[in-house]
Formats: sequence, C-alpha cells, structure tokens
Amino acid sequence: MTTPLDALAPRPLTEPHLFRLPLTHPNRELILYEHARAVERKMSGYIDPNSGLFATTALYLAQRGVCCNQGCRHCPYLL
Repeated sequence: MTTPLDALAPRPLTEPHLFRLPLTHPNRELILYEHARAVERKMSGYIDPNSGLFATTALYLAQRGVCCNQGCRHCPYLL
C-alpha cells in the first residue's frame, strides 16, 4: 500500500516522527545534524552515525511521492 504525495505529515522535513527517533535517543542531535546537512545539500541521504549505514533523507522520500512502508527513520508521511 502506498501513501499519496498530499499525505505528508504536518511537520518540517528536518523533524522525524518521535516514534522513529525519540527525544531520548543518545545520538539524536548528531543524527539530526547529519540529516539537516544532507537536506540542505539536496542529497538523497547520509551515513548514519550509529550504524554506518546509508539513511535516506525526508526530502528524498518526499520527492519519491509515496511511502515505501519500510520504516524509514525520516519518513515524511508518518503522522
């Protein structure tokens, strides 16, 4: 099932849903910094400081136009 583009969550693309990145996450500020830097540069993602894996940005996910339902940290569709 996909989500239409007009169903973006009513929050800035730089702010992930608290379910995906809680306020208590030990590296929250570093993750938000890396994500914001990637969004500012219009990059599709960044290297996650926790896992070393590639994480997609909310900007990239929003431009795709649909939710992939894979549990992305920066999913712009999750309310």
